[in-house]
Amino acid sequence: MNDEQLQDLVSKIAHSDFKCDFKHHAFFNRRLRTTGGRYLLTDHNIEINPKMLTEHDFDTLVGVIKHELCHYFLHLSGQGYLHRDFEFKKLLQQVGGSRYAPYPKGTKKKLCYCCSKCGQQYFRCRKINTKRYICSNCFGHLILIRKNK
Repeated sequence: MNDEQLQDLVSKIAHSDFKCDFKHHAFFNRRLRTTGGRYLLTDHNIEINPKMLTEHDFDTLVGVIKHELCHYFLHLSGQGYLHRDFEFKKLLQQVGGSRYAPYPKGTKKKLCYCCSKCGQQYFRCRKINTKRYICSNCFGHLILIRKNK
């Protein structure tokens, strides 16, 4: 799927589910890593992560598009377009959009830390300072034992 086909798909979804026309541009942005898509407040364009189509199914892509269109139409109408706003949650549920995009494969690191005294294991995505943090059970020192990339 290219940008023109994505533009047509977004326009069809906007017309069928929201009963309004999408008057701006939608395109793929390969630089998006941890998000499914984003609505730009300044120029009202929608950017979609191409991994939502290549690594996931078509329904996931449609759910992300509906999510971004909720931001789009609520912002243009002057209503609450943020994730925490009631209007956003209500409209998202009405059109059947996805609340959260699935995490892209291969971008999540798993670090495993082990306590030197009791052997308790801790799995983290971010690296922690082992000189500052200690075991919550026995207050022993933590040791990095495994990195999964």
